[in-house]
Amino acid sequence: MKKKVLSVLLASAMVMSMAACGSKEEAPAANNNESSAAAPAASSEAAPAASSEAAPAEYQLTEPIKVVVNGTVNYVKEDSGKEEFIAALNEAVSEYMGYDVTFDFTQLDHSGYVDAVGRLFAGGDYPDVMVMSADMFKQYAPTGLLWDMSEAYDNAEFHARMTLPAINENLKDENGALYGFASGYGNGCITYVKQSWLDAVGMKAEDIKTYDDFYNMLTAFTTGDPDGNGVDGDTYGFISAGLLGNEAPFINYTSAFWQDSYPAILQGEDGVWYDGFQTDATKQALLRLQKAYADGVIDPESYTFGTKAAREKYWSADQTGSAGVFEYWAGSWTENIYNNLEKNGVITDLVSLPPIAEVGAYLNREAPVWVIIDDGDGDNARENAIFKAFCESMLDGDKIQTLWTYGVEDVHWSLKAESITSGSGEKEKTVEYKEGEFHFRNTFADPTQLFKKNNIDNALVVSPLTNGYSDSSDMVDAANKFFTENCVDAPVSPASETLTNESGNIHDAKMAAISAVVIEGGDVDAAMETYVNTVGATVEQILSELNG
Repeated sequence: MKKKVLSVLLASAMVMSMAACGSKEEAPAANNNESSAAAPAASSEAAPAASSEAAPAEYQLTEPIKVVVNGTVNYVKEDSGKEEFIAALNEAVSEYMGYDVTFDFTQLDHSGYVDAVGRLFAGGDYPDVMVMSADMFKQYAPTGLLWDMSEAYDNAEFHARMTLPAINENLKDENGALYGFASGYGNGCITYVKQSWLDAVGMKAEDIKTYDDFYNMLTAFTTGDPDGNGVDGDTYGFISAGLLGNEAPFINYTSAFWQDSYPAILQGEDGVWYDGFQTDATKQALLRLQKAYADGVIDPESYTFGTKAAREKYWSADQTGSAGVFEYWAGSWTENIYNNLEKNGVITDLVSLPPIAEVGAYLNREAPVWVIIDDGDGDNARENAIFKAFCESMLDGDKIQTLWTYGVEDVHWSLKAESITSGSGEKEKTVEYKEGEFHFRNTFADPTQLFKKNNIDNALVVSPLTNGYSDSSDMVDAANKFFTENCVDAPVSPASETLTNESGNIHDAKMAAISAVVIEGGDVDAAMETYVNTVGATVEQILSELNG
């Protein structure tokens, strides 16, 4: 396939990695990845008028559609029904398109996703479709690499059923170009606390209202015996998947420490962009983290932990060395954490802690998006066909959307009358399902667990299923409600050519400053001076581009 010649801008690529979810783990996106004080309300605005220019009906995709994904697409992982999912997707999309269509999925390491994508692009190995986090998308959108899908989007069949049209409308640039498609809104992280640990140290969640309250709780978890093994001081107050993320919203795993600091390029109320890392608020955040490390209330591995390592230590069967507090994705991840605690024989009485006064609200990340790579031949026929086969079909409301949401019938979920057993030991339970009653089946990797979702979170999607299939539990519903009642939108991600090229170097400089202050106990002003000496000129160039 012919590809356009890319500038050195793209050879530099991106060196930020995707979080969680999310989302935004794994993300949960979502993220991934949403409103002021709540998730976005359904818009009353009419969907955009359809364009008169449609994809040529005769164009057919004869080669497999190459798709690059991170860990947020669960059922292209090994031992998760990968072959069955791809086969079912091929069949369903072929039916949707009226001719044979196939997909070739490549799943890259989640925590190193952006680096891996950068290496692919630098080597000229471009997919047809890929997923990007919001800030990754903002950096790539101006480069000319991504295809403007605005006309295809405006003609999409799902418009008539959209409940959240504003999510994608807000992704369009000032010229109306749309370079990425979001299937849902972003989601965010909340603070989980083990209730049994609170009980053990004589504290109540409703009394944790300020940072001092929060820190006293962490201290009690660190110095006492909250896990009840008879040993004081062999646990931690807090565990984190890193101290500062390398994608927006950056501070979502450690918000209690960062508080009013947002250590990234952001826009002030006056419309002027500035470097949030070079602020007194950031210095104070670094000093809070420094004290927490010196006092031992944060698991020291949090500096290097990725999402998988942090959560597995939080729900470990051996709670020695674990922690009482973990800030992680809301929604379905609440149930995931609960299920893994249960699986490992750990008390499952988690409590969701409202944001402390100094934080005010959790951050709702910008939604992750699907992008289509422009092949550079000047003809949109192929890209239009890819959009229809991948993006439009994804929200068909029925068969294909169900595959992206829940997976394959009779593999990941079923409507058959059957008994499903999950859990083990005292926690084992069997549920009898009647014919026609939607339910998940046991995972292949662990038959004590049930499948949950594939990629689309049915609680966050912009255009809901029309077939009535839903298995949203009371726990997930409550977690989503808790988050939306306690969140605000994260700051908008900037886009500049220099930021695209240099974001990795800037992040490295931030991490060096964090290490110098937090891990090594160094002087915060000296660390900030080193940061400025290292990347200050680059940051000034970025601000000049944004403000000019």
